[in-house]
Amino acid sequence: MSRKLYVGNLPYEVGETELHELFGRAGAVESVNVMRDQATGRARGFAFVEMSTDEEAQKAIHELNAFQLGGRSLTVNEARPKPQSGGYGGGQSHRRRSEPRW
Repeated sequence: MSRKLYVGNLPYEVGETELHELFGRAGAVESVNVMRDQATGRARGFAFVEMSTDEEAQKAIHELNAFQLGGRSLTVNEARPKPQSGGYGGGQSHRRRSEPRW
């Protein structure tokens, strides 16, 4: 079990302080990171919360998954590591086409 939790379906106006208080009901909160759009700074509707122990993380999942906040039902589960990309990215190829596009 990981101490880091994924929190989804967040109301866009919820911030780190409110989540810190909410998850504090389940135990000591190490960190809260609300994910934001880089261009606008607007919340993206999900966050990561890290609890102090595995037991507190499990308690937070049990108590806060499907918890109603701002008219939304939260999704709380163990955060999964970001998959490693192969580095190919699907970007533009630097090779020229062998035949015209038209």
